[in-house]
Amino acid sequence: MTPMPSNNLPLPKYHQIYLVLREQLQEGRFADGLPGELALMRQFAVARVTVRRALELLEGEGMISREPGRGTRPVPPAPSIANGTGGEGENSRAHLTGLLENLVSMGLRTSVKVLDVDTVTASRAVAGALNIAVGDAVQKAVRVRSTKEGPLSHITTYVPADIARQFGRRELARKPILVLLEESGVKVGRAHQTISAKLADAVVARHLDVSVGSALLAVRRLIYDDQERPVQWLHGLYRPDRYEYEMQLSRVGSIDAKVWVSKELSAQFH
Repeated sequence: MTPMPSNNLPLPKYHQIYLVLREQLQEGRFADGLPGELALMRQFAVARVTVRRALELLEGEGMISREPGRGTRPVPPAPSIANGTGGEGENSRAHLTGLLENLVSMGLRTSVKVLDVDTVTASRAVAGALNIAVGDAVQKAVRVRSTKEGPLSHITTYVPADIARQFGRRELARKPILVLLEESGVKVGRAHQTISAKLADAVVARHLDVSVGSALLAVRRLIYDDQERPVQWLHGLYRPDRYEYEMQLSRVGSIDAKVWVSKELSAQFH
């Protein structure tokens, strides 16, 4: 049975389910339709009325359509500007001497379990991030990284197939992916990263040993080589009780123009 949505959140259960399903819809899941009410009841361990209230909220926002005999289907979102992963400027850059070296260090000091590795066709979002055509082949790898205290993060990475052919499940279980990229001939240049928050869905909750609906740190990181080619897109979900992101800031400018800029980036885990 899927863990019950977290009772620590100050939200009704139907609203927790609504938030989880909304995030999954925004990620482009359920292309063939959402699970039926009975399946959702089992997944979230709640009553039918709770599931129906969550679906009503999604329908009210225009994210799903519900038709008798045809099930519940997602409504395609309106076209929007791409995810902004190609931003320029010093504030968007994390250099190898800071964040990326730290990530390699963290990878060497934790253990990893490879859940899945497969070659898939790039979706619109993946193609946009990696600057390739929709439908091009990419390696999708899903891993859970752990410390001695337990699971730390659920990581999904996308790498262009011409680069990823140099490594697979066995190598991903033994070395950090940044090391594997460099062993494949990639000269890592910079990274663009965003950090936000997400709620754990049923799959991620099981792997991270948390309740469905628990708050997680969400990291999206796009790695470029020294020729500005995107070589890896990462989606990471981290337990906030075992992971923290630290940034050292320095003030520049005159007293009338106080601007703080990042000087060093690090990722700490417990």
